[in-house]
Amino acid sequence: MTTLGIATAAALWWGRRGTWRTRLVPFLPVVVAAALTASVCIPTVPTTRRYPPALPFIATQHWRLATGSQVAVYHYPPANAGTRHPIPFVYLNGGPVRGISELDHRFLQLLARQGYDVYTYEQAGGGRSDLLPMDQYTISRSVRDLAAFVDRLGKGRVDILGFSSGAVVLTRALADPRVAERLHRAVIAEPGPMDGPTAHITGHKGLPSARGLAPAMTGPRSTHIPRYAAAFGLMRLGLLTPDTGLIGQAEGDNAFTAADLGSDTASGYCARDAHRIPAEDTAQNFSFSPAASLRVQQTVKDSPSIAPQLAHSRTPAMLMIAECSSQVRQWATVILANDPAIQRTQYIPGVGHHMWNGLDANNDRAAAIVTAFLQDEPAPLPNYPTSAEIPAFLRDHK
Repeated sequence: MTTLGIATAAALWWGRRGTWRTRLVPFLPVVVAAALTASVCIPTVPTTRRYPPALPFIATQHWRLATGSQVAVYHYPPANAGTRHPIPFVYLNGGPVRGISELDHRFLQLLARQGYDVYTYEQAGGGRSDLLPMDQYTISRSVRDLAAFVDRLGKGRVDILGFSSGAVVLTRALADPRVAERLHRAVIAEPGPMDGPTAHITGHKGLPSARGLAPAMTGPRSTHIPRYAAAFGLMRLGLLTPDTGLIGQAEGDNAFTAADLGSDTASGYCARDAHRIPAEDTAQNFSFSPAASLRVQQTVKDSPSIAPQLAHSRTPAMLMIAECSSQVRQWATVILANDPAIQRTQYIPGVGHHMWNGLDANNDRAAAIVTAFLQDEPAPLPNYPTSAEIPAFLRDHK
């Protein structure tokens, strides 16, 4: 507004002696600049958080954790009375700071039908969970929230599956003995980088994903609106901090859509699945906080190595790696090399980063791998790679 006032005064002074037509000419760039500025400065979505509506197939509970986080909780009781498993099962979804997709809910329903008492929660700021002040979104807070969730559950130690950024939270929990004592068995699926040194590794990935091959996602995009294109783009480039005053956290969450993820969704599937990528979510259920997500990722990048602490882990664990993974291979193999309690690794052919995706029998296969480990039964796939096979694995699976 200050700049607009100065420009208007300058235009008046510049055209003070001309005819009325020539006096209007200096105002043209002022009007154009004002229009462009308004397109960036005026919100087009509500600036207070609009949470997704309730899911039609499961009740949403809201738990206040000892950390102060209020999270949305979902419970799938065991549906098969004949094969009930006594240890609760907890799922940590990816994101970070993203709502749980309906695709993930269907996978959890499958586990419940197999007799597991399944619990999951949307981490603070994601989905139907309450927002936090931006400076409280840290990977350490996510680990503390996990410990507080298990305590609030009040059923003793739990089995836990962490996927993608959820696997990072789980890995860091295993490195903290105060949190690890709450865990019975751990499944680390397609992890992101566990700490700062790992985050700076660049190297091998899996077989080609569908990124760049799949049809463009349809639907509205906030990035077609100058205000959000500028804000999200500058944040992604590191030129704006996640707590920028340009747009508030709630407004950014309300604006961001599934289509804004673009090829990131396609990168979770194998190239051969490019033209049959399933709908992971509905527009009504989709929720993602880009600013909070970047903030959590930055705290991972800024954290020191947790390898010395992970080396003392005693919680039985399994690592799951996808053939067409879009993740850097070393993000998984660093965990394998440093966690002596990893009892098996399952390298899963024919799937990308999102391993339970509803295609073919992928959900059943992923469930079989997870449940075999939880029940200490023989693995459906070879134990590969072992820690000794990491160099050959990185060489042969690019």
